[in-house]
Amino acid sequence: MFFKKKPKKSHRDDPDKLQWQQDKLPKHIAIIMDGNGRWATKRALPRTAGHAAGAETFRRVATYCKDIGIEYLTVYAFSTENWKRSQDEITVIMDLLEKYLHEAIGKMERDKVKMKFLGDITVLSPKLQNLIAETEELSKKFDGVQVNVCLNYGSRDEILRAVRRYAEDITNKPALKNDLTEEIFSKYLYTADIPDPDLIIRPSGEIRVSNFLLWQSAYSEYYFTDTLWPDFDERELDKAIVTYQARDRRYGNA
Repeated sequence: MFFKKKPKKSHRDDPDKLQWQQDKLPKHIAIIMDGNGRWATKRALPRTAGHAAGAETFRRVATYCKDIGIEYLTVYAFSTENWKRSQDEITVIMDLLEKYLHEAIGKMERDKVKMKFLGDITVLSPKLQNLIAETEELSKKFDGVQVNVCLNYGSRDEILRAVRRYAEDITNKPALKNDLTEEIFSKYLYTADIPDPDLIIRPSGEIRVSNFLLWQSAYSEYYFTDTLWPDFDERELDKAIVTYQARDRRYGNA
């Protein structure tokens, strides 16, 4: 998949590593990968260089999540609003995705990683759609960490899509209209059968959710940091986990 061989000295060997409790790890971490463009601008580089650096950060963070026992990792890779960016920038993002999907297909047997894509992929190139379908099909037999890539994803769009699908179902089966519950509605979302995120991380200093997992994040814990995504590393993830474990999750009960 996106996972590379671990260096001889891993982050876990660092004597200054922040300590979190293994039995209290979040089951599902979601990340808004933000700050690639600003990272590049600060270095007088084209924005596309920031996306390449951000892709390498994704490799490292995904590998670390796999190593420490996170069961689900969801990343916001490309939103429904990102089509407003320059064509050159969009092309680079899609080329990077294609490159990593080729790598993923070659390494899935070794890494035992399950991959799922959340969003409307019908607008992507046929080549990319085929790669996505091949990746998801290959990953079905694995039961390791599940990496969810939100691609051409927007939460409002997702909810509207779910409403339309439910409306179609009750048109065909009117008896269903009185059976709607939160649990049933969740089955119409892209994230059906995926547990809601316990922890949502947003790098880059922005403090907003940007149309990401609005339904699913009702009781998620948030962690915001000024660190730009290409500079985000294992230690930054440790900070987020330590902060998460210090919180009292009451789910509205107190």
